[in-house]
Amino acid sequence: MNTISVLHPITRLIIGGAQENTMFTAALLDKNRFQVEILSGPQTGSEGSLIEEVRACDIPLTIVPELVRQISPWKDFRALTMITRSMRKARYIIVHTHSSKAGILGRFAARLAGVPIIIHTVHGWSFHDHMSPLIRRLYIQLERLAASFSNAIVTVSNRDIEEGLAAGIGSRQQYHLIRSAIPLDEFDPNNFDRNAVREELSIPDDAKVIGSIGRFSPQKNPLDWIRIAGKINHTVDNVHFLLVGDGPLRSEVEMMLKSEGLWEHTTLTGLRRDVPRMFSVMDIFMLTSLWEGLPRTIPQAMAMGIPVIANRVGGIPEVIQEGVTGHLCQPGEINQPAEVCIYLINHPMKRAEMGRKGRAFIENEFSLDIMIEKISTLYEDLLPNIHT
Repeated sequence: MNTISVLHPITRLIIGGAQENTMFTAALLDKNRFQVEILSGPQTGSEGSLIEEVRACDIPLTIVPELVRQISPWKDFRALTMITRSMRKARYIIVHTHSSKAGILGRFAARLAGVPIIIHTVHGWSFHDHMSPLIRRLYIQLERLAASFSNAIVTVSNRDIEEGLAAGIGSRQQYHLIRSAIPLDEFDPNNFDRNAVREELSIPDDAKVIGSIGRFSPQKNPLDWIRIAGKINHTVDNVHFLLVGDGPLRSEVEMMLKSEGLWEHTTLTGLRRDVPRMFSVMDIFMLTSLWEGLPRTIPQAMAMGIPVIANRVGGIPEVIQEGVTGHLCQPGEINQPAEVCIYLINHPMKRAEMGRKGRAFIENEFSLDIMIEKISTLYEDLLPNIHT
């Protein structure tokens, strides 16, 4: 059986869901069947970098300096030229793109290079309602064009399939739902000494901890998170808040924590790669994103046996069962999530029950074995259409 050469282009190898998904896929696909490489731009940033981790996994990695996140006509043209040349030289059988910029440029390059199989994974669409209408229309047109020569479009949520079809992107038979999985053996609450991690973070042993893990960015909406935390803190005694991450809104986050009287009740860890350890001290996980695909932090929290409070956006309602594994709120709402958190703080048995049911759901839906099997099956199903 021939080895199939596969390239996964992605815009940036920052610490994030799309990037971890790509790294796991490249590392875990059967090496006797697939020879997998990654191509990325050089940018990292406040989110942290996965470049060294990719290399540590012995995954061949090409960095294209001109591949940047920002729209830059000259750099984008140069990136397209260089990626196309690289694809022609390597004669990849499959190009499987990720993220917005690499998803567009990578598929155009694959088309120009004559790559037989072109696949794109949508980790949340490049367009959303919080961007200017002109830019939104531009992204939709580019996605429509790229979809016209894509053999398959993978999504991590059913919501992304419906949004893509509503925008006229591709046909229903092109779409394949493959959840972005997590390593369940790492996200296991039994692996950690909760009190020891709390001591390390200077969190009181008996405090109830409400936490979040994510980028301090407009999308993740951390300022509303702090407003909700302020309401909780004014109502409940002995509550502590844990914010894991960094980003462009860091200074605004710090200022609002002080203005809400939360500075002494909050731990800001900055970037952390020991994400399961950070989850291990939480009693409730809360996410206030304004738009999403399907953030990996939600199945990660549920795998750790933590009830989740999150906004009803993107694919999140597909994962959280209302009142069973967590609660869904409207974006911009402050009172409702505060009230739900207060209720759960005061009802430990309900928290524990939600945590158990959340873990059971994730074990059935988000295992790495299932994700890799589905990706491998997709590749194999597409291969008979070409001559390798």
